Parts: sequence; C-alpha cells; structure tokens
Amino acid sequence: MRSPALVFVGALSLAPAFAAEPITGRASVVDGDTLDIGGTRIRLHGIDAPESGQLCQDRAGKPFRRGQAAALALADRIGSTPVSCDPRDTDKYGRTVAVCRKSAEDLSRWLVAQGYAIAYRRYSEDYVGAEDAAKARKLGIWAGSFTAPGDWRKGERAMTMGVAAPGGPDGPIPAPTPPQPAIQVGSCAIKGNISRKGEKVFHVPGSRDYERTRISEKDGERMFCSEDEAKAAGWRAPRG
Repeated sequence: MRSPALVFVGALSLAPAFAAEPITGRASVVDGDTLDIGGTRIRLHGIDAPESGQLCQDRAGKPFRRGQAAALALADRIGSTPVSCDPRDTDKYGRTVAVCRKSAEDLSRWLVAQGYAIAYRRYSEDYVGAEDAAKARKLGIWAGSFTAPGDWRKGERAMTMGVAAPGGPDGPIPAPTPPQPAIQVGSCAIKGNISRKGEKVFHVPGSRDYERTRISEKDGERMFCSEDEAKAAGWRAPRG
C-alpha cells in the first residue's frame, strides 16, 4: 500500500515547472511591449515592439519612431483600467514574461493586430495570425518599412537608418546615425549595393529600394551608367 506522503510528492512532480499567481493592478507603460505593475517589470508574452530610439519609415518613406508610437498607444488603450497578467516565464533580464489583459482583451494580441508590434516567433506563434492580418491591411509598421526589433538591438544595418548600437531592452540605445548622401557621378545614377551577405545588387532610379540605398565606395560599392554595365561587373537586379 502506498503511503499518503508518497502520493502527495508524486502529485507535486506533475505540477507545471513555472506557476505563479496573476499580477493585477494599475499598469504603467515602460515601452511598447513592457509594463510595470507595483514595481514588477513585465515583458508582454509573444510579441516584440520597435525600441523607443528605433527609426522606422512611414508610408511616405519618412523616419518615424514606431516604438514611441506603440508605447503611447498602449498607454491610451490601458488608461486607468487595472490590468491582469498571467506569468509564463522569466526572461534573462529578470522580467516576468506574461499574458496581460485589460478586462478580457489580450494586450499582446491587440498590439500586433494594430501593427504596433510583431509576433515574436522565436518564443511563441500565438500571435502570428494577428500579424498576418495587420500586414495584409498595412497597419502600423507594415505601412512602411522597418528593421525587426531583435535585429535592430543587435546593431544590424537598416539602409536608411544608419547603424544601431547594441544594447539591452531597457539600456541606452543611441538614435541611428543620419544617412549619408548618395554618390552620383554625372548621369551614372544606378546604385551598385553590396548586402551583408556579400550579394551585389543594383538599383535603378524609381525602383522600390533606390532612394534608401546608400553607396559606400570604401566597401566596394559603386555607381553604374547602365544596367548592362552593372551586369558585366557582376551585379544583378533585385529579386521580387
């Protein structure tokens, strides 16, 4: 006959590895995907919003601080209504990762559905459907162009936004450096760009990426006078 104590221990071993009581209260917005409730820093589960210092491009191609817009929109959405957060995990910065709701509304889903954040597929696919819908409707960040927040934090290059310095989610990330003017020689206006993967791609005036492409001669990039000249030198036209 099994002892009651052994049965109790066995039941404990079946409990979830991460379990915590809901965190409820009035929330203050730290940034587009982070809240603070009573001194507890909470990272919204399953999403990633642009950083406050990150520049994206709006529909007209002008620089726009989408991260700042996301934070303001989230603050307006919450207002003074108490928020309830169900903890899921703890991230490497010590923040509680949680699904947070205003009444019955999942705030992560709302942010992604409005185009203020993207589905953070690295950790969850819960909001992929909401992202697909926002992308199809060209809402928020999908109306223009942007670098994925995770890539931006790593310092990856966005053609019109300079180079972002590495930094943590709450650490100082300097504003991107201003773009340098394109180098043009006479009527030779075709831009021969070299990607981070070493691919040589040329962009003709009026094409999708022409205006935001910047040429660096010291990196081997150059201008061409014709598409035939670019192809002969080893460059190709953009795909898609």
